[in-house]
Amino acid sequence: MATTPSVQEIRNSQRADGPAAILAIGTANPANEMLQAEYPDFYFRVTKSEHMTDLKQKFKRMCDRSMIKKRYMHVSEELLNENPHMCDYNASSLNTRQDILATEVPKLGKEAAVKAIKEWGQPRSKITHVIFCTTSGVDMPGADYQLTKLLGLKPSVKRFMLYQQGCYAGGTVLRLAKDIAENNRGARVLVVCAEITVICFRGPTETHLDSMIGQALFGDGAGAVIVGADPVESIERPIFQLVWAAQTILPDSEGAIDGHLREVGLAFHLLKDVPGLISKNIEKALVEAFNPLGIDDWNSIFWVAHPGGPAILDQVEAKLGLKEEKLSSTRHVLSEYGNMSSACVLFILDEMRKRSMNGEMTTTGEGLDWGVLFGFGPGLTVETVVLHSVPIVN
Repeated sequence: MATTPSVQEIRNSQRADGPAAILAIGTANPANEMLQAEYPDFYFRVTKSEHMTDLKQKFKRMCDRSMIKKRYMHVSEELLNENPHMCDYNASSLNTRQDILATEVPKLGKEAAVKAIKEWGQPRSKITHVIFCTTSGVDMPGADYQLTKLLGLKPSVKRFMLYQQGCYAGGTVLRLAKDIAENNRGARVLVVCAEITVICFRGPTETHLDSMIGQALFGDGAGAVIVGADPVESIERPIFQLVWAAQTILPDSEGAIDGHLREVGLAFHLLKDVPGLISKNIEKALVEAFNPLGIDDWNSIFWVAHPGGPAILDQVEAKLGLKEEKLSSTRHVLSEYGNMSSACVLFILDEMRKRSMNGEMTTTGEGLDWGVLFGFGPGLTVETVVLHSVPIVN
């Protein structure tokens, strides 16, 4: 008579042996490219606000200081001419925005996912879990369901839908994927972050300049990764191992960044010194993450930091005494794409591994073994992920 396994034996058999790792990365953007130098003229023209000359000059200065060269946006002059109520700061337009986003967010997510799956090299039937994250619209069934249908994934795939998390969620999805992959032997998690600024595009106003900061910074994009543990050596190529992850709310930061879904769309408000709050508290997060590894030199690790804006990057750099090259991948993504909210850190991971491979580095972390991924967003919430760089296999 066979002996019934103990609960602990069953539990052990369910867990992976090794750490979760990112096995592939894909990114996508809308075809519509917006040059930042031309954006103030476009923005004030399409919103019929050219009479607001002083405000336009303020907005131009915001764009000039943004360190952004271009962005990609689903919003176009044709779309806004068809839906002029989206250009009015106070007009009710949520139905129109939702109708667009319910279709376009999963489609953009699919573009990134297809690239990641192709690089991964395994059939789509091997995907066991889907995590979809967006701050662009809310719908039922959600974007996770629509993506499953668009990709032709198994009906039994286990889905997680994260709505309205904001910019820090690129870290949240990796933390969740890590837990799933390590606690479900053989799991392969498709993670997708897709953001489209249709939800928050609005005309200018004198009364809420913080809204205009968002208009100057945000862009559209989708990032996708495949996460799994115990890679199949003949097929799968780990890029970054996910070693440790945490989330925290910064002290005295309530109300620093708020986003409210209203009839006018998603309205953002910046009410406190966000760069100051992040730079003041970032070292505490680093110490918690890296003290167990005996690391306290922040220039000895590679950096993947959400580019909320140039002021955040400048103050973090100054507070920690970081060398200029430490945030170069982050600044590059900000320059080429703008702030794509949750998708940004996935773009930066992709940029970093490409630079490492092109620069004849030995590892995917610019030649360094250990790195950190930071996500910052409403709350103020901070996500911290410790990354271990994997040797490059040519």
